[in-house]
Amino acid sequence: MVRGPAGIRSGYAAVGSRPVVLPGSAVSPLVRSRRATRPPRLVPPGAEPDAPPAVVPVADPAPAPAPAPAPGRLRRATSWVTADAGDAGPYGVELLGRAGLVCYGVLHLLLAGLAVVLMRGSPTVHADQQGAIAVVAGLGPVGAALLGLSALGLVAFGVWQVRAALVGFGWVSGGERFRKRFGAAGKAVAMFSMASLAFPPAIGPLRGPPPGGPPAPSAPHGVSDLVTSIFALPAGRVAVGVAAAIALGMAVGMCWTGLHASYLGDLHADRLTPWLRRTALVAGSYGNLARAVLTGSVGVLFAAAALTGDARHSGGFTQAMWFIEGAGPFGTVALVGVSGGLAAYGVYCFIDAYARRA
Repeated sequence: MVRGPAGIRSGYAAVGSRPVVLPGSAVSPLVRSRRATRPPRLVPPGAEPDAPPAVVPVADPAPAPAPAPAPGRLRRATSWVTADAGDAGPYGVELLGRAGLVCYGVLHLLLAGLAVVLMRGSPTVHADQQGAIAVVAGLGPVGAALLGLSALGLVAFGVWQVRAALVGFGWVSGGERFRKRFGAAGKAVAMFSMASLAFPPAIGPLRGPPPGGPPAPSAPHGVSDLVTSIFALPAGRVAVGVAAAIALGMAVGMCWTGLHASYLGDLHADRLTPWLRRTALVAGSYGNLARAVLTGSVGVLFAAAALTGDARHSGGFTQAMWFIEGAGPFGTVALVGVSGGLAAYGVYCFIDAYARRA
């Protein structure tokens, strides 16, 4: 027995820390008063006082939707009709554009080989785009088919670059975006120009031999003849001077690209292994610097023609290589370096075709 307040026998026994009422013992008046003042338990109308709480049925959760099946090869191959692929546009344009980049790389490899042949003193070799296309066209029907596919790929890559020049390069901003868009516009012009050169020999076997036999090879002074016709126009020398300024500006841009390796930002980083990234860095920088030297030499030749009024001072890549070779005692070494850079840029084009951002 325990005692409650004021020494009143409460009729409880202490069990642990909680008092328990013993049978037959008197309950303290204080306990009875507490029980009398305890508020009654509220029971909802119509419910039994001791009824168990009602169980509210819970609906089964809706089954999760099944994941959409991954697109297969056939669906991906036919999705180019309506799919968007970033700067490239439809998937078909992107696919053909990447093939055009491969052709662009092969073109630079051919230019490097023609430059080596030119250094050996062959006067009939044209180390330019027309000379490279003539090499492929000399393979017969196979060469014509390759030129046809190359022309289609170059046009697709040109369309890709037109779209990129207008709304592309969203991953950069400010002056960098403007520079990349300007470079894309220049690439588009170059792609369309080379496609126009590759298209006639590609369809040549379909038309049959022309009357009077095959045409004579193009003369090495074709650029000079073009400049002569421009000189005959009003403000012709100004137009040639503008062309020289554009070529020199492109050379400066290529130097900036090669020294700062900004072209790596146009590639998908997750597609490049460490070895492939190093190859792209070396080949891209070396190739852009070599192309800058060659394009800058063309600009110098056009500037000399504009200043003197003599179209014979102008020229294309072939004349630019002659100009580099005869520029001093190390001219041959410089031309070897330019040839190696053209080959390196061809290798970079292959990496660009694989990892370029769409």
